[in-house]
Amino acid sequence: MTVKEGDPIWEGDEAFRNSSNPARFMDWLRQERGLDFSSYEAMLDWSTDEIEAFWAAIWDYFGIISETPYDCVLQARTMPGASWFPGSRVNYAEHILRREGDHPDRTVFHHLSETRPLAEMTWGDLGTKVRILATRLRERGVGPGDRVVSYMPNVPETIIAMLATTGIGAVWSSAAPEFGVKTVADRFSQIEPKVLFAADGYRFGGRDFVRLAEIEEIAAGLPSLETIVWLDYLGNRERPKTQAEIVAWDEMTGGEPVAAEDFRYERVAHDHPLWILFSSGTTGLPKAIVHSHVGIIVEHYKTAAFHLNLKPHSCMFFYSTTGWVMWNSLLWGPLMGGRVALYDGSPTYPGPDLLWKLAADVGATSFGASPTFVENMRKQGIVPNARYDLSKLENVFLAGSPSTPETFVWLQQAVKQDLWITSQSGGTEFCSGIVGGAPMLPVRAGEIQSRCLAVDVRVLDDEGKELIGEVGEMVIAKPMPSMPIFMWGDEDFSRYRESYFDVYPGLWRHGDFMLINERGGCYVHGRSDSTLNRFGVRIGSAEIYRTLEKVDGVLDSLIVCIEEPGGGYYMPLFVQLREGHALDEALTGEIRARLRGERSPRHVPDEVIAVPAIPYTLTGKKMEVPVRKLLMGWPAEKAYSPDAMQNRQSMDWFIDFARRRSEGGAGMYQSLTRR
Repeated sequence: MTVKEGDPIWEGDEAFRNSSNPARFMDWLRQERGLDFSSYEAMLDWSTDEIEAFWAAIWDYFGIISETPYDCVLQARTMPGASWFPGSRVNYAEHILRREGDHPDRTVFHHLSETRPLAEMTWGDLGTKVRILATRLRERGVGPGDRVVSYMPNVPETIIAMLATTGIGAVWSSAAPEFGVKTVADRFSQIEPKVLFAADGYRFGGRDFVRLAEIEEIAAGLPSLETIVWLDYLGNRERPKTQAEIVAWDEMTGGEPVAAEDFRYERVAHDHPLWILFSSGTTGLPKAIVHSHVGIIVEHYKTAAFHLNLKPHSCMFFYSTTGWVMWNSLLWGPLMGGRVALYDGSPTYPGPDLLWKLAADVGATSFGASPTFVENMRKQGIVPNARYDLSKLENVFLAGSPSTPETFVWLQQAVKQDLWITSQSGGTEFCSGIVGGAPMLPVRAGEIQSRCLAVDVRVLDDEGKELIGEVGEMVIAKPMPSMPIFMWGDEDFSRYRESYFDVYPGLWRHGDFMLINERGGCYVHGRSDSTLNRFGVRIGSAEIYRTLEKVDGVLDSLIVCIEEPGGGYYMPLFVQLREGHALDEALTGEIRARLRGERSPRHVPDEVIAVPAIPYTLTGKKMEVPVRKLLMGWPAEKAYSPDAMQNRQSMDWFIDFARRRSEGGAGMYQSLTRR
């Protein structure tokens, strides 16, 4: 089956569309607000034009619990500094657990790991554990505004710790246990935590990774730390040597239960911090991004309901570690009264189709993963529906990188024919989506269906002119509730402004190149600071990668374009070859011919170079920007952080290549710093 980018491949039938959450919301708007929209697109336009009216409707539609009424929806349409629902007092954890009393014996979590068999947790068990732990934290003097951090795997204990922390108004932050010491220290040292939740290690691909030494070093660098709550995840009874008091997880969550009616959630002001997320940390000190309770509550209701179509019967799964923003989104399922499946371990161990088996075993209705994961399934010839019953699956949610038409087609053929495939793109900055799924609209191969509701996203050229059907800079023209309220330690908002508002005053510049076509379909073309700018013509690296996926001998690839000191450009293509293949004239010629034929002459690289491996960040992104900086002459220590990498040794080749290439003259970095 040959499908071109943008070809229609699916549309829900009338029953599916009419029963979708957006359709029900449109009915409610008609009855309660007197707003009669002729189409989803009409409601979308209203939501981006009248953001105050839209978010007021979200507040009422989902019945947001507030101790006090809000004074107004939005004080002013300013960025940064927009103030949402001032006067309200809310709590995020209370909204997650509000369904507990309705069905305490129903399952809320399925959880599987390489160390534990598949098991379940009920709403009642979750609520009880959260209340006990929250009470123990209060007894230790933890209160509103105190920071509590985690170095734990994706297991129920970590979710419980997060809900207990946020339930008492303390501020949560998480790092994955595979992160190196420097990566964790760069994050946690900025926010001075009082409590650390830590596991003794994790298992990945059948191998145990004990983290005692790392935890000792992390704790030693946190003078504010008073308590470590210790989880024996691998069964290692040894404890780290630290000045902080160590308390066992079972001690903090055991004992007499705390009844729901005897527990008080800390309802906090509209601008009270909920959690702190960090930028990838590929270069420089990671940005400590702070979200509010109220902003995340309303944004997550909107996204879970209208862009994933989650309902009380739904079971959401998304493969994520605790160090990725998607982990903070896993509770979309319980937020809507449904279930969530957690998995900790390798997605391909002991077999490459493990996650599909998990989806079948738990009856997942929404399956989430990166396009890279799905593409690897396709290349390996795996056919999940030949082995597993995936009849309950309603949608696949792709995030993390651009998707290809081939990925969409494979999902229909190998997973389920009647499948709503939604590719979405957002960011750590919002803990939500910018462009994403719309169950009332058709699906087109490789295309993101629509702008998200109430997100005024536009595409601009260098002069600030809006573009339709052309690649340009992604900007957001109006505030969103889940935009960061501030960055920790950035008292004067200078880093905030420099990060997002230095190019287009008054507009959020997200750092991605994007195309929105005339029908509203969206394509994200990668980070704008790593996008290929060759003689003034912008080329998305995703275009290169999509073509190379069809070349048999190429396993992986990375492309950059750098400006030379003399005004020229250099665009090398680095390829990791499959076993048994060599980069001979025939393969190089095929690569060049395909790029020239499928893309344009400007897409043909100056050189094709074989490398041992392609470097990736811990969150699975190709390290285009660090490689580009190395080739521009940046010192390695300024170009990237080894602790932020999956495969540290892979960068050694690029460091050596950049050194050899620059021996004949100064790179761009040296040229700029000498001025």
